This record gives sequence, structure tokens and C-alpha cells, in this order.
Amino acid sequence: MVIETVHLSKQYGNLQALTDLNLSIDAGKVFGFIGPNGAGKSTTMLILSTLLEQSDGDAYVCGYNVRKDPVSVRQSLGYMPDFFGVYDNLTAVEYLEFYAGAFKIPAPKRRALVADLLELVNLSHKADAFVDSLSRGMQQRLGLARCLVHDPAVLILDEPASGLDPRARIELREIIKQLREMGKTILISSHILPELAELCDDIGVIEQGRLIACGSVHEVSNRDREMSVMQLRALSNQNTAALILDNHSAVSNLEEYMGGLRFYFSGTERQKADLLQELINAQVAVVYFGDAKANLEDVFLSITEGVGG
Repeated sequence: MVIETVHLSKQYGNLQALTDLNLSIDAGKVFGFIGPNGAGKSTTMLILSTLLEQSDGDAYVCGYNVRKDPVSVRQSLGYMPDFFGVYDNLTAVEYLEFYAGAFKIPAPKRRALVADLLELVNLSHKADAFVDSLSRGMQQRLGLARCLVHDPAVLILDEPASGLDPRARIELREIIKQLREMGKTILISSHILPELAELCDDIGVIEQGRLIACGSVHEVSNRDREMSVMQLRALSNQNTAALILDNHSAVSNLEEYMGGLRFYFSGTERQKADLLQELINAQVAVVYFGDAKANLEDVFLSITEGVGG
């Protein structure tokens, strides 16, 4: 395991921020942390990054204990907080060279390294621009480049897409995909849940400091489900289809979705086949009738239902 926590807990006075967290992330995996503000995501990331000491339990990064060997941990990971300040009167090149120096990278190697990092995050054309003049999206990408100056095996990204416009989010997502292809192990938190579904190999749902679900996107999406999420698209008579579905005893949560219909189905495979035949008999021109890709917002709401009670 590249990242591992064992009965990890953190308490602030009377507030229990993290309780008995057991987490394992394999090398080369992208792991997504899902949870509302205050759930414990940032607390976990700060502990793993050696910036906060746990109250109980242990945490390891690349085999190093974060409490006993913080120097080795810091050499093994790059941490990007959800918001970071920038230095006035520094260009993008100077900003990265400063951090390269902090990691004791020899001066003759810094210029080439910085050029490579700016190219990776698509900021070569902004090399001589002052950092505080860059857009929010560009600053996020520069911050990601800063995490990579010492070529860490692990990246910890806390809400990297926070405050970004759609184009900037797409650009950041493509860079993260490149980093995954380079073999980096990435722990990422985000409120933009569909993007996590696309990016991540595994996800963990954390609520009130407790990990309440963990596994592949498919496993978590189907956890404890007694019903499947289905989708219907039709060339004609979709209103007729909606009436049939709405009156079916095994159908619930019917809604319009991406030009078709989306619904939960709790019946058997035989009932599913009979429903399709009923739609065809009613002259509904069905072009798709099958499972829909699980929506992570629905999954999160379903899993956390009643947790705060």
C-alpha cells in the first residue's frame, strides 16, 4: 500500500473530526474522497501530509510513518491545498525555481525542470508572467506543478477544482489523467462528484469523520442497492412510455434525463423484460432500454441517508 491509515483519529477539543479511519490505496491508483464540508477529508489529507498530528492511530505514505519519519514522507508526496497564497512580484518560473531550491534540486537542473513542469501543466506561454496576474485556473495548474518539483510518488489534492470555471476544470482533469498515466498515486477530494467518477479508480465516502463506504466506483454505486438505475430513450411516444413507467409497481424516481427517461427499477429480470415488451406493444419506438451509469450524487445521498440523525 502506498497510502495507509490504521485506526486514525483526530480530536479538536470536544470535536471528534476523524474517527477510526482505516484506508488503503494501492500504487498508481486515483482515489476520490467524497464528503461534505467538515466531514474529515481535509483533516485526513493534512495528517498524511505531516501538517497536522493525529490524536490516535497511525498513517503511512510509501511505507514511512507520518509521525515518526515526516521528512521522508514530505520527500515522497506533493500536497496541494484547496486554496494557497501566491508570492507577489514573482514570475511563474521564479515561483517554481524557489520551490525547486527548497527541495535542494541543484541549480543547473532547475531551469530544464521548470520548463518541463510548465509544459506539463500547459503554462509555458506564461513562464514570465507574474503569479498574482494569472487566472484562478492557471494558479491552480501552477500549484500542481509546484507539487511535482521533487517528482513525488504520491499527490494529495484537496478540492483542486474549487472555484474553477468549466474550461479550467476540464484542463485540470486532463492533467490529472496524464499524471495517472505517469504512475502517480493520487488522493483527490472534490464536491464535483461526476468528475470523480470519471477520474478515480476507487472512491471513499466520509461523513462526520467516519468512512462509511469504500471501493471501486461500481462497488460503491451498487452498495446495498435492491434496485437498479435504468434509462430509456425513444424516437417517438416518449410521453406514452412515461405513463407506462409511472404506473408500474417496480418503477420509482422517474425523471427526464439527457433527452430520455431515468428511473429506479426494483423488479426481477423477468419483470424488466415484460416491461420492455409492454412499451413496444404500446408503439413506443425504444432505442435504448437498460442500466444507466450511476450518478454519484444519488449514491452519496443514498449512502449517507440517516447518518447525521
